[in-house]
Amino acid sequence: MSLSERLNQDMKQAMKDQDKFKLSVIRMIRSSIKNVEIDQKKTLEDSEVLDILNRELKQRKDSLQEFEKAGREDLAANLRQEIDVITQYMPAQLTEEEVKSIVQQTIQEVGASSKADMGKVMSALMPKVKGRADGKLVNQLVQQLLP
Repeated sequence: MSLSERLNQDMKQAMKDQDKFKLSVIRMIRSSIKNVEIDQKKTLEDSEVLDILNRELKQRKDSLQEFEKAGREDLAANLRQEIDVITQYMPAQLTEEEVKSIVQQTIQEVGASSKADMGKVMSALMPKVKGRADGKLVNQLVQQLLP
């Protein structure tokens, strides 16, 4: 079952269950997907839907940080629930140790020898961890492990 089909089924189930919160989050996600499909004039594949989910998740995490800084716990709690719903559709996240081993392997594959090679490492690495690891964590680990 594709990610889009799963979203449609979950939306129908949320309607049956009268889960208005989950329904609204799924509708926001489907709206973002539909906008991209209209712009590109094609049906999106799972990898492209995953990119949209990553973008939506990142936006909410950034907003969550800002709300927490401003002391707006009411808005932050709402965003945490939205993040929980979105993460249900994301692939299983890699642990920091798993990411670290993938980073080390990629550094060896690319033959990176200094921080100047960071761009090469990141371009080879990101497709391997796409959707399964936070970009900030990957970036930090690459910086740590490059001599």
